[in-house]
Parts: sequence; C-alpha cells; structure tokens
Amino acid sequence: MVAVLDPFHAIAVSARAHALAAQGRAIIHMEFGQPSTGAPAPAIAAAHRVLDNGAMGYWESPALKERIARHYLETAGVTVDPACITLTCGASPALVMALSLRFGPGDRVAIARPGYVAYRNNLRALFMEPVELPCGPAERYQLSAAALAALHPAPAGVILASPANPTGTVIPPDELAAIVEVCRARGIHLIADEIYHGITFGAEARTVLGMDPQAIVVNSFSKYFSMPGWRLGWLVVPPELAEQARARMGNLFLTPPVLAQHAALVAFDCADELESHVATYARNRELLLAELPRWGLGGIAPPDGAFYIYADIGHLTDDSLAFCLKMVEETGVASAPGVDFDPVEGHRFIRFSFAVSTALIEEAIERLRPWFAAQPRRSHA
Repeated sequence: MVAVLDPFHAIAVSARAHALAAQGRAIIHMEFGQPSTGAPAPAIAAAHRVLDNGAMGYWESPALKERIARHYLETAGVTVDPACITLTCGASPALVMALSLRFGPGDRVAIARPGYVAYRNNLRALFMEPVELPCGPAERYQLSAAALAALHPAPAGVILASPANPTGTVIPPDELAAIVEVCRARGIHLIADEIYHGITFGAEARTVLGMDPQAIVVNSFSKYFSMPGWRLGWLVVPPELAEQARARMGNLFLTPPVLAQHAALVAFDCADELESHVATYARNRELLLAELPRWGLGGIAPPDGAFYIYADIGHLTDDSLAFCLKMVEETGVASAPGVDFDPVEGHRFIRFSFAVSTALIEEAIERLRPWFAAQPRRSHA
C-alpha cells in the first residue's frame, strides 16, 4: 500500500508567479512562509571562511548543539542536555523523525484545523491517522485543553504549533500548561513545533520543554534566523529517545549541511540584525491588520507571532486556489490558498505572508485595494 498525499497548492501559485516574473512582471511574493532577508551578515562571512579554508565532510557540530542548549537556558530558563539535541536538515526532517520516534502505523494524532499542510500529509505518509480538530476564530484557530479532553478515544499524540501556521496565533502559557496536563492524564504524547519562536509581537510563546520533559520539540534556523535555504533545524527529545533520534538522522539523512552548521553557530550572536527583522514584521503586521478589514476580509485573529494573516474571503469565492491564481495574474501579488491548511473550510480563506520589506507591503496594499473593491460579491456567501 502506498500513501496518497494532497498537493501543496501554494506551490502552484508560486510557479505561476515565477512564470509571470520571467515575462517581466513585478511580483510580490507573499505565498510562502520564508523571510525575504538573507542569513545574518556575520554568519555569511563565517561560511565564506569555511569554504575558503578546507574540505567539508559528514559532521554534526558539538559546539552548535551546546549553543542551542545555552539558548534555551538564556531565553527560557530551561536546561536541555546537548545529548538530547539532534541537528537535522531543517524542521521538515525533524518532524518526520519526531513522528516516527513516538508513533507507529495506525496511531491517531490530533492536529488543529487549519494547520500546516505537512502535519496532515506527513502523518498519512507514515500510515498514521490525522485527527483534525476544527478551530475557528472564536478559538483563535488554536487547539485547547478542553478540545483534547473531549476527544474520545484519546489519540496517541498531538502536534501543537505556537505561533501557528497559517494564523500566527500563540497558545497562552496557562492554556499550554492545561494542555500538558490533559496529555499527561490521558497518555497523549506531545510534539511541539516551535519553529516561529523568536518572532512574536507582545505575546509570550513559551517553550513546552519547561512544562513537559517528555515532549518532543521541533525547531529550525529558517524563520527567526532567516536561513531557510541553509536547511538546518534541530530536534529535542527526552533522554531515552536520544539514541534512536541519532539513529534516524544517521540512517535517513546522514548529517545536516556542514556549511550551514558553521554559519548557524555565528547567527546566534547576531541579535541586533535578527531583531530588526522582527521589527519589520511588526510594522507589516500593523499595516495589513488596518487594511484588510476595509476590503471586507473577516475571520482574522490578529497574529501574535510568525508572519502570517489568515483571512476569510468567503464573500468573494468558494475556491481559494482559483482566487489566488486570479489575484497573482491580475495584480502580481501572490498568496497561499486556505485549502492547503484546511481541506474543509479553507476554500474560503487565504493566507498572506508578510515576511517581506515594508515597502513591498505598501506596494501590495496599493495594488490590492482597488482590486478587492472591484471583485464581485457572492450572493449566497
């Protein structure tokens, strides 16, 4: 039996956007969740030094694992044993490893709907069963302790994302603690995707490691550290799973990119540059939150972190993919269709990524304001 996965529809939008760019069109890319900035300048300089001064082989940096552990102590007051950290080729392999460490074929794992498309598809690829819990604007699109407590039978596990994709919402610390208690009481294994930690706008994104020593945490250098193309992430596991985590990494992926490891070690010391990116995201967030409701876009839970706004366009369409393709064709602004994140209600939502310059956000608003005003309303929306 071979698993059948849903496509990532934003890739189709992006492909059309790049085709239009090749024709000379000025495209604003707001379809993918990746910073438009590059790696911090000192990290790039370090990579150049490594390239110029030696060959690189298969390697996992002990210094980088120790630096990640120190990061948890400095930012969250949580002690993590470097031996419990496995460096990975980005967060995507880390998620595959985390799922295979805790669950087997047929296991049921709860996820929020809407949620990142790869949660649902990776579970299916591993012959596990995604249990999608609908989370709307009233829940700020987040899982709750009450929803998990009411789920019968109890799932084998749950994937939490805080800040979340596609909405940017954060689970408050007290609610996160309540979720941990429900999981402990019901024997539910917890996997936390903390890839957007570091990018918040006033709300506190608490690591689950300070509440549940049995949790598995996925993180990456792609978002806050602005290094998506370097393909480097990490996995934190309980001590009893550390050996199997290393075995999975070695057998499935061998080692992460060596050049990226050298650069990432330096990136930890580039706080000023990295925080300037977060300040840009904060400005972009305010501009879009002020503008989108004027276009009739509703259902928005103001993002606490990450760099996304998820908006209801049900008054305009019931086909978010077709809508996004039309929008990029007619305005040059690319966005992600909600059907990627929610196969049930996502046909009436789109996601904007605001991880671009403020000048591009302002240009996107200028292009989209008259375009949205001209779109016909659905009489039966």
